[in-house]
Amino acid sequence: MLLENEKNTIGVFQKNVRSVVNVSNIQIARRGVFDFNPMAIPAGAGSGFIWDKEGHIVTNYHVIANGDSFLVSFHKEKKQYKAKVVGVEPKKDIAVLKLVELPSNLSPIQTGSSQALVVGQKAIAIGNPFGLDHSISSGIISALERKIDGIGNVKIHGMIQTDSSINPGNSGGPLLNSSGKLIGMNTIIFSGSGSSSGVGFAVPSDTIKRIVPQLIKYGKTIRPGLGVGIAENRIKDLFGIKEGIIIKYIDEKSPAFKVGLKGMGRDRQGRYYIGDVILEIDGKKINSFDDIYHVLDQYKVGQSIELKYLRGGKIKKVQLVLSQL
Repeated sequence: MLLENEKNTIGVFQKNVRSVVNVSNIQIARRGVFDFNPMAIPAGAGSGFIWDKEGHIVTNYHVIANGDSFLVSFHKEKKQYKAKVVGVEPKKDIAVLKLVELPSNLSPIQTGSSQALVVGQKAIAIGNPFGLDHSISSGIISALERKIDGIGNVKIHGMIQTDSSINPGNSGGPLLNSSGKLIGMNTIIFSGSGSSSGVGFAVPSDTIKRIVPQLIKYGKTIRPGLGVGIAENRIKDLFGIKEGIIIKYIDEKSPAFKVGLKGMGRDRQGRYYIGDVILEIDGKKINSFDDIYHVLDQYKVGQSIELKYLRGGKIKKVQLVLSQL
């Protein structure tokens, strides 16, 4: 006789297994410049899930990175379907593919909210670990609001930590609640052996719901920005800057240029000098590219911010309106 918890797990799997796919990354291998018969070789595989009836597939960016073509397969189907990249957001490790040919019956996943998640509640992962077709693992949400290093050179904020087994091949698959609704996308495991050791992470569903429609519509995310380039840490060290970030250059069409902010320059002897150093945005301290990325990620295009900066040893403030990057 099945326990109620077992019945729930079985029900979640049966409800969602048709929504979960295997994604194969195919790369073209050439043996030299004059190789006129390059080989298409499998470079990796991961998981994904069906977003809508139009055939959009959501997966991790790192699953499809550097791929030349992509094949998608469904539960208990031998046929593989070609897919193309619609849009990517590496800094959130999210990518969207679109099926070139649609199967007869697509079953989009039901999305839930990650905002109200509670540590200790049930978490169910479906994917293709180690290439094993459509496996399920069950556990709990171990922690919330984790900040994890991502593939896009910034930390991914708000990550869900779970002890549901997440192994290579699970990446891009859904993390579900006991109602069978999407609460996250399985993304990263922390393990010295590369296999699950009870610590996995997932991109929250609220982030996915915000990013995916933009990738489908525009092929990229629409983010607000200042229109400045940020100097590397070695330049900060060279000039002895302990706090803030140095503006390296400024786009002449940007809001930063309009309010008179200044980037780095050169004197007549060819020596570099610094212009403005950004210290805070609306009272939030800015000490790295990671800081400014995540602070601005909370705003929308057209919103006004107060920017605090250092120029020639004096602290100044200016209001500016964020523009679209």
